[in-house]
Amino acid sequence: MKVLMVLTSHSELGNTGEKTGFWIEEFAAPYYVMADAGVEITIASPKGGQPPIDPKSDAPDAQTDATKRFKADEELKTKLSDTVKLDDVNEADFDAVFYPGGHGPLWDLANDERSISLIESFYNAEKPVAFVCHAPGVLIKVKDQNGDPLVKGKEVTGFSNTEEEAVKLTDVVPFLLEDEFKKLGGHYSKGADWSSYVKKDGLLITGQNPGSSEEAAEVLLKALED
Repeated sequence: MKVLMVLTSHSELGNTGEKTGFWIEEFAAPYYVMADAGVEITIASPKGGQPPIDPKSDAPDAQTDATKRFKADEELKTKLSDTVKLDDVNEADFDAVFYPGGHGPLWDLANDERSISLIESFYNAEKPVAFVCHAPGVLIKVKDQNGDPLVKGKEVTGFSNTEEEAVKLTDVVPFLLEDEFKKLGGHYSKGADWSSYVKKDGLLITGQNPGSSEEAAEVLLKALED
């Protein structure tokens, strides 16, 4: 099985002067869940090369078994430093796609035409598409074959308003994922803040927060095996 993982290339946290990027746990945990199951993984990003890492995801309180494994994994770090450009990726070469979060995707991938068309290609080819934490936000401009928002009428989750308030970025992010999904007609629901919560609606898999990243990958694996 071959899975494409798409990471953000965006490093600026709005106008705060602080840095953002992708969240290590949301990349590392799903990567190892899939790699350990024998999945061949290609990592891509809009600009290619080394994607920016959210510095907060490197803090002591954000560490997990998966992030510790990543820190010691020189082979994966080398692979990560040389991501494929999104423009050079073809949906036909993969069985599914997985988007890790971090705040970065809200700025670049949510508006990236190549990313939007790629997700539509996977979905229309009846291949699973999975997103965790802020990454479901990349779906806001993705349409189904009828031209409706892909999330319309579907069971979805993603980083909640209360979680955004807790990290004090409600007024910094370009949009609140929970609000946006509801506006688009998605059936948004959430679990307890920071606990694992994953929704699967057909081919669409969404996880709420960093703690959902491993479960989201496990749900994707099961969808591939079914």
